[in-house]
Amino acid sequence: MSSTHPEGTRRATLTAPDISCEHCVATINKAVGGMAGVSKVATSDQTKQIQVEFDPTRVSLAQIEATLDDEGYPVQK
Repeated sequence: MSSTHPEGTRRATLTAPDISCEHCVATINKAVGGMAGVSKVATSDQTKQIQVEFDPTRVSLAQIEATLDDEGYPVQK
């Protein structure tokens, strides 16, 4: 699920069932948070969700999902 905000920032909430611990959270936050165009990432091992704020002119949701997949946390569709 995603939405666009007036300033052009897009928000998305992704679910990755393989998130199970704080190490997973740290790995995801580092990988996604380090992407150009991502302004905020918040990951929860309790809900298995990743909330991302990003600039769609710099990075796509598909690129974010591919990064999560590369890190071992495929997004549930």
